[in-house]
Amino acid sequence: MFTGIVERTGIVKSIKSSDCGKVLTIDAGPMTNGLKEGGSIAINGCCTTALDIKESCFTCDLMQITLDKTNLGDLEEGSLVNLERPMKLGEELSGHLVQGHVDGVGAVVRIEEESDNRVITVKMPPELTKYVISTGSIAMDGISLTVAYLKDDCYQVGIIPHTWKITNMHRLRPGSKTNLEVDMIGKYIEKLFPAGQVIHPDSAKA
Repeated sequence: MFTGIVERTGIVKSIKSSDCGKVLTIDAGPMTNGLKEGGSIAINGCCTTALDIKESCFTCDLMQITLDKTNLGDLEEGSLVNLERPMKLGEELSGHLVQGHVDGVGAVVRIEEESDNRVITVKMPPELTKYVISTGSIAMDGISLTVAYLKDDCYQVGIIPHTWKITNMHRLRPGSKTNLEVDMIGKYIEKLFPAGQVIHPDSAKA
């Protein structure tokens, strides 16, 4: 489980093909201090397993389904990625609950400057629109953000200078792909109460 508060960015050092997908080597700098072999780490919001930790680098195995469903399949040597280690119970939750399970890939439509801030418009897969609400939370490449505006299959988020600087947001351009994870609460509610199901007050009584 993650919070969507990116700790730092890492650099893709190498990409190698494997029998089941690809193996990435990421230079995470001092972030490898305390990182345990087999521990989870989010790369662009995608939960992966850290392996072969040496100095400032670690590797991770990516299955083909992950490469197909996220933007990790588009990474190249030198790509900048957002990194976050799992949250610890009892610590401050600054963002929102993020599982690291990418729901789909969105595409940047435009980036507008408003003083020192940026407003990014993203087009999301149609099947995700029902889970996104205005002023609700969404994780974008692993960054916890608030939906400022929503219309049809597009939404806008505001990016403050701090987030723009310390994440890979500043490398986004119109057409860039971004990993999206919607708020898990909406998905659980949909599962428990399918569309059209009427909930009677008496059914909640023990």
